[in-house]
Amino acid sequence: MTYILSFIVAFGVTAIAGQILIPILRRLKAGQSIREDGPTWHMSKQGTPTMGGLMFILGIGIAVLTAGWGDLQRGLHNHLVVFLFALVFGAIGFVDDFQKLRHHANEGLTAPQKFFLQLAAAIVFVILMRRDGYLTPDLYIPFLNVEIVGIPWIVYMVFAAFVMVGTVNAVNLTDGVDGLATGVTIPVMLCYVAVSAWYGRTDLVIVSAALAGGLSAFLIYNFHPAKVFMGDTGSLFLGGAVCGLAFALDLPLMIPIVGLIYVLEVLSDIIQVVYFKKTGGKRFFRMAPLHHHLEMGGWSETKLFCVFSGITLVLCLLAFLGVMNRYPM
Repeated sequence: MTYILSFIVAFGVTAIAGQILIPILRRLKAGQSIREDGPTWHMSKQGTPTMGGLMFILGIGIAVLTAGWGDLQRGLHNHLVVFLFALVFGAIGFVDDFQKLRHHANEGLTAPQKFFLQLAAAIVFVILMRRDGYLTPDLYIPFLNVEIVGIPWIVYMVFAAFVMVGTVNAVNLTDGVDGLATGVTIPVMLCYVAVSAWYGRTDLVIVSAALAGGLSAFLIYNFHPAKVFMGDTGSLFLGGAVCGLAFALDLPLMIPIVGLIYVLEVLSDIIQVVYFKKTGGKRFFRMAPLHHHLEMGGWSETKLFCVFSGITLVLCLLAFLGVMNRYPM
């Protein structure tokens, strides 16, 4: 079973890499700078090593190559394309993290710089998926088992780029509490394993299982109290993987179902900003995004992790039921 091998390799490499990388990050003083406008109790996290996403990126990459070598020899390479797509976003995050560490601040790349780099990556990925015949200009609607067919490619390209960039930044925004983005993304990846296997996409089973394995090992270090943060290196990589797999499966409308927590996080931030401007300084939430609002209401980081991850697990089960009839076994 290649997916079991993929999970085990990613888990093992990530777990070992953590033992090596975290002390190195501490020696390099690669500590997280905490935003002054965030929760005051988060200031105790100041200096916790960041860029920990490097450890699961390494584990996932080795697992994809190891477990997916047979598929590569047979000409199936979409697991590698998805990984490289996510890796591009991870590289953008790495540059952002490096800039923050270099200037000892919480601001790295500018918003326009990140947007245009992410947009370029999204467009290239869509073109590659279309060229290989895995992406159609049709939009499958989960649960209804119907498709909107024949969407003009330029319209689909704009739609895909918007969804990808939005998803990547939503996952990034979710990474604000110990283990939260990790815990929410693990069931999403397990859902992709199930859907990929159901559709007979063994190449995508491999990369999905690798992501689940790498994140499970990372949780050892990232669960509260976190010994390391994934940084933008990790969160942008995960955002790329979440949307990359959905589009590789030709199921982009799965994203708001399995990723409802991501959606709520980014919506809460948008609502807060708009309401603040419209009302001359009043706040809709105690603090945005949503996880900070709930923290201000007394939720612990552990409770946030358990509730948000549990909700995502239920949504992932529903999402599988919603798409299983597209290509019934």
